[in-house]
Amino acid sequence: MVGGDENTFEKYKEILFKMGSSVTRCGELGAGNTTKLANQIIVAGNIQAVSEAFILAKKAGVNPECVFEAIKGGLAGSTVMNAKVPMMINDDVKPGFRVDLHIKDLNNALECAHSVGAVVPMTSQIQEIMQYLHNNGDGSSDHSAIIHYYEKLADIKL
Repeated sequence: MVGGDENTFEKYKEILFKMGSSVTRCGELGAGNTTKLANQIIVAGNIQAVSEAFILAKKAGVNPECVFEAIKGGLAGSTVMNAKVPMMINDDVKPGFRVDLHIKDLNNALECAHSVGAVVPMTSQIQEIMQYLHNNGDGSSDHSAIIHYYEKLADIKL
């Protein structure tokens, strides 16, 4: 996710490929950062949706592992689901991407949205959930710890 002058990007593109397997120029200076913020909104929203859905299944008496097997290959399936649901089921919140880092990124996304007049109510809600996690001891946990928020609300462990 790169922003900047096209000629400069082309000149240094090979160096960027040494740092990552995917390099995409998204526009002028700042566009790469905005793309990263959009990515973080989508990841957080996906984890939030997965958390809600799996707590619903558990409360309804359906085995979360069966739900995962049934839906992971369909339209609801995603890279985020495949990576995070097994962690949630096993209550494995060893950090891959920490809650506190996601809070920082979502703060930046909200600031960007406010500066350009974009409406992002879901991002605000997820930010509040992340802040709850931070305030309740999960700041250093993987962002899949969003499940802890829903477990608390539903009074059930996944």
